[in-house]
Amino acid sequence: MKRHSISFAIILLFIIMLIFPKAVFRGASEGLLLWFEIVLPTLLPFIIVSNLLIHTNSISYISRLLGPIIARLFGVSKTGSFAILVGFLCGYPMGSKVTSDLVKSNRISLPEGTYLLSFCNNTSPIFIMSYVVWQNLETESLIIPSLIILYAAPILSSILFRLYYRRQLKSALHTSKQRNSSISLKFSIVDTCIMNGFETIVKVGGYIILFSVLLTLLKLLPVELSIWRQVLLPMMEITNGIPLLVEEITDSGRQFIYILSLTSFGGLCAIAQTNCMIQGTALKIKPYIIQKLITTCVTSMLAYAYLLLFF
Repeated sequence: MKRHSISFAIILLFIIMLIFPKAVFRGASEGLLLWFEIVLPTLLPFIIVSNLLIHTNSISYISRLLGPIIARLFGVSKTGSFAILVGFLCGYPMGSKVTSDLVKSNRISLPEGTYLLSFCNNTSPIFIMSYVVWQNLETESLIIPSLIILYAAPILSSILFRLYYRRQLKSALHTSKQRNSSISLKFSIVDTCIMNGFETIVKVGGYIILFSVLLTLLKLLPVELSIWRQVLLPMMEITNGIPLLVEEITDSGRQFIYILSLTSFGGLCAIAQTNCMIQGTALKIKPYIIQKLITTCVTSMLAYAYLLLFF
């Protein structure tokens, strides 16, 4: 039954695309421009360099420098601290990609990777400052509060997730072994890292274009329910969803809470990208979605508390 439903949905989508070619073209164009102008130049260099750090074992130096601090704060191995660093600074889906790469290369255990995935895949600070605040909220004074809230939420949520995974983590960290710090750089490794980077970024672009088309088609539906226009549509893809929230919500307080909550969740497109990144490992997407929803709730409560205290 499920298989038939999926097949029917895909056929229906194909028919709708044929009926509304202009909307498809507009959505695909917007998605392609977003990928080419923003995602490609900002993500691809980080993907290639993170691949090099892992494949040449240069990650060991970062683990030695920052690992003791991050490992103690979050209860992970020194190697796992690299995923936290990348996930908090580089944006979707880098946290999930690095976590997946570390699991695949046996540098961290599956339980540790599952725990890391629960909180280290987040929006980058550049995206928060430039796109969320400057372009959409248009209030420069909200930069620091937005950054604090959007990073405090996954950190606070990690405490809950750490308690949930504590038994598996304790066993995994106890038996984990640090690799030696020998470094080897060959052109074959560079080629592999570059090709993996392009493969990853093309997959990300494909999902962005697909979800941009879906969002454009869904906006054609004559549905005026607030939950549809203020929750379900924006959840498709955050870059297009945030401007939708700005248009639909006139109250600045509600707008602030909704936008930060959506940014924390990442949207269905980011979930699809994350699912793509963890393919080939035993990491699962369903727990990730639940944990993202929990983090989103924490974000909304922090945003609401900020408005109560300072506005």
